[in-house]
Amino acid sequence: MYTAVAAVLLGLFSLPRTAAAGEPAPSAPPRGSAHMGMGVVAHDGRGGLPTRRSTQTEGVDVSSHQGDVAWPTLWNSGVRWAYVKATEGTYYTNPYHPQQYDGSYDIGMIRGAYHFATPDTSSGAAQADYFVDRGGDWSPDGWTLPGALDIEWNPYGDACYGKSQSAMVDWIHDFLDQYRARTGRDAVIYTATSWWKQCTGNYAGFASTNPLWIARYASTVGELPAGWGTYTMWQYTSTGPTVGDHDRFNGTVDRLRSLALG
Repeated sequence: MYTAVAAVLLGLFSLPRTAAAGEPAPSAPPRGSAHMGMGVVAHDGRGGLPTRRSTQTEGVDVSSHQGDVAWPTLWNSGVRWAYVKATEGTYYTNPYHPQQYDGSYDIGMIRGAYHFATPDTSSGAAQADYFVDRGGDWSPDGWTLPGALDIEWNPYGDACYGKSQSAMVDWIHDFLDQYRARTGRDAVIYTATSWWKQCTGNYAGFASTNPLWIARYASTVGELPAGWGTYTMWQYTSTGPTVGDHDRFNGTVDRLRSLALG
């Protein structure tokens, strides 16, 4: 009997611990460490690289994972635009943002900032305010791209941040409405089609106002989220020839500057 009871107890204690509500999963990374595309490889996989096209313009996105970036190296490799992580939730600011954001501008790139959304920690409007106040603002100088909302798999827990599809759509609306109220611009939406389907029900209502930045590590962009007939930007790899994730703007540098100007 003792042996049987011991076996049961051992089995119970060896079960994986389930995170409490609002608590990161046991294997979750530290808060603040999320970055664009963190869940893309895990959920969508990695395919071949696309063929270069003269009508597309090479870019990168960076976060604190890249530290101080060698912008001259990126410029010499053909990169002409960049997005820099500014904030996450209402609790994290990228300490490398000044070097990354100002450094890309100083070398001649058109650059913007992005916010990693955590819809389970605070409202969309609160996160938009936090973002704008800490590097995500926009100015009509021709060098500043509208802020980007990075909305993707939750690296700290439930993929959809514990929200229903309709609640997720409401949260995104809240962020986008406040960002526009603060800056006068419609934010770019960065996402992956599979996440968008899973967590918003493939909502099509943002396509008429918000540029799409699609994440797909393959030779083609594949299916886009509902409503968007084309993409504005494409993150096509996390293992590019130089630092950061590599992206393409779907147009020439002149068109990119038009987006910056608004």
